[in-house]
Amino acid sequence: MFQPELETMDRPELERLQADRLKQTVERVYNLVPFYRRRLDKAGVKPGEIGSLEDLPRLPFTWKKDFRDHYPFGLFAVELEEVARIHASSGTRGKPTVVGYTQNDLRIWAEVCARALVIAGGRPGDVFHNAYGYGLFTGGLGLHYGAERLKATVVPVSGGNRVRQAALIRDFRPRGIGGTPSFVLSLAETMEEMGVDPRSTTLEYGIFGAEPWSEEMRRTLEEKWGIDALDIYGLSEVIGPGVSMECPKAKDGLHIAEDHFLPEVVDPETGDPLPDGAYGELVFTSLTKEALPVLRYRTGDIASLIREPCRCGRTHTRMSRIKGRIDDMLIIRGVNVFPSEMEAVVLEEKEVAPHYRLVVTKEGTMDRLTLEVEISEDLLRSTEGHFDPGHERCGQVCNRLQQRLKELLGITTEVSLKEPKSIPRSEGKAVRVIDRRKEAQPG
Repeated sequence: MFQPELETMDRPELERLQADRLKQTVERVYNLVPFYRRRLDKAGVKPGEIGSLEDLPRLPFTWKKDFRDHYPFGLFAVELEEVARIHASSGTRGKPTVVGYTQNDLRIWAEVCARALVIAGGRPGDVFHNAYGYGLFTGGLGLHYGAERLKATVVPVSGGNRVRQAALIRDFRPRGIGGTPSFVLSLAETMEEMGVDPRSTTLEYGIFGAEPWSEEMRRTLEEKWGIDALDIYGLSEVIGPGVSMECPKAKDGLHIAEDHFLPEVVDPETGDPLPDGAYGELVFTSLTKEALPVLRYRTGDIASLIREPCRCGRTHTRMSRIKGRIDDMLIIRGVNVFPSEMEAVVLEEKEVAPHYRLVVTKEGTMDRLTLEVEISEDLLRSTEGHFDPGHERCGQVCNRLQQRLKELLGITTEVSLKEPKSIPRSEGKAVRVIDRRKEAQPG
């Protein structure tokens, strides 16, 4: 363990630490962030009234919209000259979400990322191939400084350029790799095209995040690379990567750094707290952030919480793998559909490749969902090397996929088979959903 005295704290001691830090955080935002002062006053909550974790539901929620409404620095709790670094989202759905870090925030961020690396199996002296994007996105730099804090050797290759990355993996002989699961899967495909078996590399563990991914994707990555494929979770508004990390011993939930981040799960509609084990919206309160502390931030991610200690010896609460995002959830003819649920069906079908996307269109008043998925190289060879979606075996594949998706979702899904390498490969986060329903609306 990286910090065993913290990672194995007994629950009463940990909750006392959390309560003390929660009180300090509420006082900090009330005194230094006008937005939170107004929000707390409206909720009728004064800082001195927060005495224990039982008071947490009294605190107001924070939403992504609040970041956009106070763009760029309106939620900071320090003057700009105290901010050592700024990160931001891409802003594809509106104004970018801007976050800031003091020097102490950066120190804590490096520590939680180093802790995550050790949970995954990392150790000092490792070579770590970091294929997460660098820049304003928090993924690359978060794990970069975490690996340096661990005293590992970082290869800051970022995303893209799969041929070069394949060569670096062979030449630099890393033990660990980090990146989005879709990109690292496509990297394995590139190596195979170069005549190199990904299992022949020195890689032993992979840290994958930044997009929801399924257990079937885990099995595919592990089979392709011969590694432990492990889930990491984080989001810029809370700190970045390192909020939680999955261990290889159990692969049953991600260990939350609870001394820094206080988790809840609430009903997405009502905001009411849900019991452990129930799926709902994940909510985090930061406990040690200086530049940008947040109260009860609504992440939009669907997960559940597990309180029992893990077989690895760590005692902090675990969160389940992310089932999906509320804003990525598709509502098709009244049915809630998460892309990650459909991914499991795709990866179970051996005659298609693990490269797919979902296209949603509208025919009249009815929504139409189509799964576009590449056939496998084996299936292409069976059709004499010519892509023929009308071939008997292709028809059988379509029927199997349609039947399984109907059983899973309760609605009919069209299946469109594509020839190998026709679906665009991810250079970072995969684009899984193409929603064309608005295009079909008049005007």
